[in-house]
Amino acid sequence: MSADVTRRIASFAHEVRVGGAPDDVRRSARQRIIDIVGLQLAALRLPTSQAALRFVAEQGGAAQASVVGAPARVPAAWAAFANGVLAHSLDYDDTHLPSVLHPSAGVVPAALAVAESVGAEGDAVLDAVAAGIEVTVRLGMAGYDRESNNSIYFEHGQHATSICGTIGAAVAAGMLHGFDADRLTDVIGVAASMASGVIEANRTGGTVKRMHCGWAAHAGATAAELVRHGFTGPPTALEGRFGLFEGFLHGRVDLAAVTDGLGEEWAVPGIFFKPYPANHFTHTAVDAARRVRERGIRPSDVTAVTLEVATPTVRTIGEPLAVKQSPETGYQAQFSGPFAVTVGLFGGEGLGAGLGDYTDELAQDAERRALMAKVEVVGSPECDAIYPFQFPCVLRVTTAAGDTVVEKVLVNRGGPADPLSDDELAVKFSTNAQRALAPEAVATLLSTLSDRLDVVAASGVLRTAASSPALATAVAG
Repeated sequence: MSADVTRRIASFAHEVRVGGAPDDVRRSARQRIIDIVGLQLAALRLPTSQAALRFVAEQGGAAQASVVGAPARVPAAWAAFANGVLAHSLDYDDTHLPSVLHPSAGVVPAALAVAESVGAEGDAVLDAVAAGIEVTVRLGMAGYDRESNNSIYFEHGQHATSICGTIGAAVAAGMLHGFDADRLTDVIGVAASMASGVIEANRTGGTVKRMHCGWAAHAGATAAELVRHGFTGPPTALEGRFGLFEGFLHGRVDLAAVTDGLGEEWAVPGIFFKPYPANHFTHTAVDAARRVRERGIRPSDVTAVTLEVATPTVRTIGEPLAVKQSPETGYQAQFSGPFAVTVGLFGGEGLGAGLGDYTDELAQDAERRALMAKVEVVGSPECDAIYPFQFPCVLRVTTAAGDTVVEKVLVNRGGPADPLSDDELAVKFSTNAQRALAPEAVATLLSTLSDRLDVVAASGVLRTAASSPALATAVAG
């Protein structure tokens, strides 16, 4: 295998560091920073988040960067770890299609931690985030099998988000350290030996998946520090005989997906934001059910529902059907097609569905369970023809009056075909951030991130979440 992929990526990152990313790419990078910071604040109340903060506090070390919700600065790599755990824990972070990986949750925490430690801000941070995300999704597409419309990483039991995110985070960190192309090659080479992520938790349980983006961010920041101190990496760390592609993809790799148009055609602006805090396969079901509600149909009017989706997604959101019709927890509800229908028909917070709509109490609510019992989830040839570039659905609702209402949602809200505006992203951010900060602090933080991207000032606000009465009450239960 050849093509000098590792060096091409390093040269690309160096060129972006020196010349800057295009304006639309920088704008998208800023939006993703704002989105991730809001998610970090919203995730603070989770037990795994508190465990990550306690773990990092025990490590000690230089006061370099801030952890969201912690009063003291810690080494940049450990700040990246904790903040990366927070970023991905709610399954609410952005998604690249068709690779189906989540690029910002590993790259943004690494970039912000390193930026704070070296005093970078503004355009330098935006460029590092943009380049890191671009590298992440291109490496994800290197393992995308166009014939089966599936990720080779996933079929091997690997979490591409974590594996590819490690390299993307390392690229961003190296750029913020001011490295040239040679040293960025070393950073990629060192990070490739740290990339990891086993996805078995998706199948049989465990909370370790929430750690994956944290570890990617930590590994990326650490790789840059090691290179700064003198470590070097192989110049063929990705494409070599014993490189990352051979190790993870067993040589089944699309090199053109990585290098074609690199630096000229950017994937970053087309990455999908998540408007709702649930598995992405369920989002169009929320939208379709909301449209049914807007027609004046109420849950009590419904006698039967058929949710048609892409066949490969049925196993995730519709099987076993009895389980999906009666989730026990809010987390299980996030992966339920029938529950998504209830969210749309009952109405939700924020942009139409927020974290407050996916609670244990609502998952077990009698009225919602009665509606979920009427929902079946089936595969659809029409949806199959669109998947995995969108996660479409066709919703058929039969009413007590004998009418059948059909709503088709064939593109996902939050993607290029139905983008979220800055105002809508601000609503999502504020709804999330207010779970840990007072409204005035939320407004200050949003202004700081939107107008000048002063990383140090933003970090000061984020640390105050540790003393937020709202958060203290939530964590205490």
